[in-house]
Amino acid sequence: MTETLSSVLPDRVERATRDVLQAACAQSLTLATAESCTGGLIASLLTDVEGCSHAFAVGFVVYTEEAKIALVGVPADLIEAEGVVSKAVAVAMAEGALAHSRADIAISTTGFAGAAGDGDEAGLVHFACARRGRTTMHRVEHFGDIGRGAVRLACLETAIAMMGEMLR
Repeated sequence: MTETLSSVLPDRVERATRDVLQAACAQSLTLATAESCTGGLIASLLTDVEGCSHAFAVGFVVYTEEAKIALVGVPADLIEAEGVVSKAVAVAMAEGALAHSRADIAISTTGFAGAAGDGDEAGLVHFACARRGRTTMHRVEHFGDIGRGAVRLACLETAIAMMGEMLR
């Protein structure tokens, strides 16, 4: 059971998180995050299960374009060409988290958690999950205009599911 987030997480997310961490431990693999719209929430969840947090290596909270470029190596021209909330940037973030750490698997999120402006879609989130030696997975979710907190919590379930897939 998680401690910090247990009051707001569905039981299925807690179970999935425990399963992911136990699988990582059993395979001696470490996990990393590169988070934008989730602001470190996935990293918090991955360090919240007693006895398994050693499976977590590092978390990058890269909320700004500058942070994405400096900390996980997303090319500035990629952000310019594709947009900061895009498949290409999510993939670059996940692969960059691996390149800038010793982790074996990395998950990334980039999206619009709250009210979006300039025609951007509220609740649009791109995820990528990278594992050394494998093809990076991508998923896009359209959570809708359900509020920042609700979108961020929904992101946890998607991120944990993707890491679980990458561990199989």
